[in-house]
Formats: sequence, structure tokens, C-alpha cells
Amino acid sequence: MSTADLIVMADRIHTLAGDGAPTAIAMSGGVITALGDRTDVRDWRGPRTEVVDLGSATVTPGLVDGHFHPVMGIGLTRGVDLSPIRTVDELIVALRAVPPGGWLEGWGLDPNVFEGAPITFDPLVAAVGPDVPVFLLLFDAHSALVSPRALELAGVSGPRSFAGGASVVCDADRRPTGHLLELEALDLVRTLLPDDVPADRRARLTDLLHRMAECGLTAANAMDFEGDSLELFRALEEDGELPVRWRCAPFVMPGAGRDGLDEVVARQRLAGRRWQVQGAKFMIDGTVDGGTAWLDEPDSHGESTACLWPDPADYTAAVRHLNRHGVPIVTHAIGDAGVRYVLDTYAGLARTSPVPNRVEHLETMPSELIERFVGLDVTASMQPTHCTGYTRADHSDNWSTRLGKRRADRAFRARDLRERGARLALGSDWPIAPFDPRAIIAAARLRRPAGRSGVEPVLPEQALTARMALEGYTSEAAAAAGLVGAAGRLSPGCRADLTVFGLDPLTADPDEFAESPVLLTVVAGGVTYRNRN
Repeated sequence: MSTADLIVMADRIHTLAGDGAPTAIAMSGGVITALGDRTDVRDWRGPRTEVVDLGSATVTPGLVDGHFHPVMGIGLTRGVDLSPIRTVDELIVALRAVPPGGWLEGWGLDPNVFEGAPITFDPLVAAVGPDVPVFLLLFDAHSALVSPRALELAGVSGPRSFAGGASVVCDADRRPTGHLLELEALDLVRTLLPDDVPADRRARLTDLLHRMAECGLTAANAMDFEGDSLELFRALEEDGELPVRWRCAPFVMPGAGRDGLDEVVARQRLAGRRWQVQGAKFMIDGTVDGGTAWLDEPDSHGESTACLWPDPADYTAAVRHLNRHGVPIVTHAIGDAGVRYVLDTYAGLARTSPVPNRVEHLETMPSELIERFVGLDVTASMQPTHCTGYTRADHSDNWSTRLGKRRADRAFRARDLRERGARLALGSDWPIAPFDPRAIIAAARLRRPAGRSGVEPVLPEQALTARMALEGYTSEAAAAAGLVGAAGRLSPGCRADLTVFGLDPLTADPDEFAESPVLLTVVAGGVTYRNRN
């Protein structure tokens, strides 16, 4: 073989391909060229080969986040971070601390802050008065809380009708409470917010990608490709190689029409060196917390009873149109009725792409639906920290209270999916939850937040093994992208994407692994992050 561009040595290299126990790996031209031990290195190296010996470290295939919102996310995370807030009083204090002037924006607000009471603008008025325009995005990004002044500026004084399942929540007198559900309702106010300066957006996306590489991520699935996504990806690539690979799926919303669908088909041709558009993202329902999921039976508020599409048959028709053009389908489905309808739709599709169709989130579903993922060869994509960060073992949280015990007890069934042979990709859904894969892998094993041993696990029987959790970010992620044999493992001919940890993810205590240093991240045989400590 020709000499290597990069050689990495470490005491443990988990190939996930059954290739013995190598301690050295050679890369050239963006692919892996050889595996062996340290004595083989002298045969691989040339005068320009970079050799990195990381001693007792552990090398794994490069980590892939299964669900991410990079461009949308840099817009959703404007203003004050409200994710640490736990009470209404804390919310008021946090808002009062924001310097006055223009719009007050925030993001990451957990509805559990309201402890089951109606979500209204009263705390906003208590904090800053009725005359300040306030836009607070709730943690799920499907709902927002806005002030009376914001509603006034948007011309919203009562209920509104929407093409999808969105709504302006109103009280008994048909007066808006400030709670907006789903994207169409949010946009009534969001379109009034000041635009970001393009240079600032570019800088924020650049910073985000480098922070992802620092955590060991080598690739991610972007579940949107809207707005200035194309311009941003092209601009960043003009400056050099992206530190993270991207597969992007543009949104398809109710009312898209034939022209909108044909635009999604046309976008499938867009690609750069390390990014490409490959897929289309649908939403069949909203969220349990907002009462917009699609359940077989109403939740405890009498809500979550309908599809996000006014006529579900329109969803099916749109999916079939894109499928005929070879577009892989991704569908957000939270509730049992939603998951069932999506699988029924997928069952009628021909296999027109090497990339399997997938379903995102899968928060509550009965056992008979789990079996269908295997039979239909559909990827299940889940975010472990949605469970561990926002639900509680005693079902006292908003999500569980809305569902009731029976449905909350069949929640986030990651282990059941894997044991029945389903393909399971893991991810973060950033900015809905933090993206550090070490904490997410730990949460998948613990069924509680990493580093919080006093928290009771949520349905611990659904915990993944260490290998299952790692596979969810590597080999299962590669299979979900139609890249079996080309990525997700460390073998000659595979992509030279790898992550190096200070601790072994297969043997380390999960709480400890969540704090493990990332020593090196490599994409296409090039170092994208190097720990200098």
C-alpha cells in the first residue's frame, strides 16, 4: 500500500467489525487503508505521515448525531437560555435580569416550570410589565410563550385558523393567553423578531460545528434545510473543510402543494464536499407537552387527538410523490396513532433509495408497532435525553401526567426496539437538548441524567447496553444512512472518520464516561479536533 497521511495508535481500537484487537490504524485519501499493531507503523509511514500515539486511549468509529437542527438551531437559541429554570419565580428573576431594550427573547423553557397550571403570559407581565415585547421558545421548539405587547404587534387578539394543527391558545373568553402551539402559530410573532446579521449567523454556525467536533462528533443529520442553509454551508466550505459531515432533509409542511414537493425533489441535487441534501422531513404530529401529539386516545386534558395534517391522506400523497422520485422519507411521529399512520404509509412505498425511511422520536407506542419496524426495514431514531431530561420515574412531570400511567409506561422503548432487531439511531435533537454524545450515550444506558446518581431511572428495563449505545452513534447510524460497509466501522476501505476517548465507552462506568475527555476527532483522515491538555 502507499504511505499513510495519518496514523493513529492507541491501546484499544473498537472497529465494530470483528477485526481482532488492533492498536494502530492508517488512513490515506480520506479512507482507512490498514489496521494492525504498533510494529506495523514503520511499514505504513512516509516522510509526510503524521503519527499520533495516544497511549491508553480508546478509538471508535466517528460518532454521528441522528437528529440535529444546525441552521434552524442558531436562530432558535437567541436570547437568554432558560433551560436551567425550574420554577415560575426563577423565570421572573431571569427575565428581570435581562437588560432592557427592544425584544426580550429566550429559549429552552420547560413547561414543567408551571407545575401543571395553564401556561400564560402572567409571569412575563410580572417580570417586565405589559409593554415589553417578549418571545420565549419552549424547550420543544414547537411552542412559545409571548407577552401581551408581542400579541398586539402581531395583530393577534383571538383564535386563529391554520392549515396544520397549530393554535393560538385562548381562555374561556377567547382572549389569547400568550401560549402559541406549533410552527404556524409561532410564526405570527416570530416573523416580527429582528433578523440576525448574516456575518453573525455564519460565525455562530462555525462555532457550533467546532464545538461538535470537540465532543467527538464527525457527522450529523440536519432535520431541516430552510432559509439561508444553502448560503451558510457554501460560505463555510469556501473557508475550508467542514469539521462535521451533514445529511440534510428539507421540511415538508401541510399545504406544500405540488410545486413545494417538486422543489424538495430538486434540492436533492444540492451537495458540497462534506454536506448533501438527502431526504425530506415531515411531521405527522406535534408534542405531548403541548397537547399536539396524535394519540389513539385523548390525553388527560382532552388533547393530542389529531394529525398535524388536517387531512392525513395529504401526508400520504406527499410521501408517495417524493418516494417515486427516490427521496428518503423522515417523519416526526410522537404519539401511538401518529407512529401507526406513518408505518401504514411506509408499508405502501416501493424501495426507491438505498437510504431506508425513518421515524423520529417514537415517544409512546404499543408492542405491535415495534415489530413493524423490523418487517418494514424502517429506521427508528430516538433521543435518549428527551426521556431522561424531561420525564420522571414517578410520572409527576407534565409529559407523563398528560399521557397517564399506561402510556407513560410504554415510553422511549429503545431496548425493546433493539432486542426485536430494529435499527436504532441515536441523537440529540439540538437545540431541544444538548448535543454532547458522551452524556447521551450515558443516558441511554442509565435512563437518568449522567452525573445525577440520586435520580431514579425512568423505565430502567429500556436501558441500552454499552455496545448498543455506541452502535446507535456509529454502525446503526451508518446503516440508517445507507452506508453499510462504507462507514460506521473501522475497516480498510471505510471512511476515515474516528473518535478517540480517554475512557473506553464499552467498559467505563457511564457516569464517568460522560466526563471522559475527547482526545482526537478525525473526519476523512484529517484532524478536526485535537485535545491540547
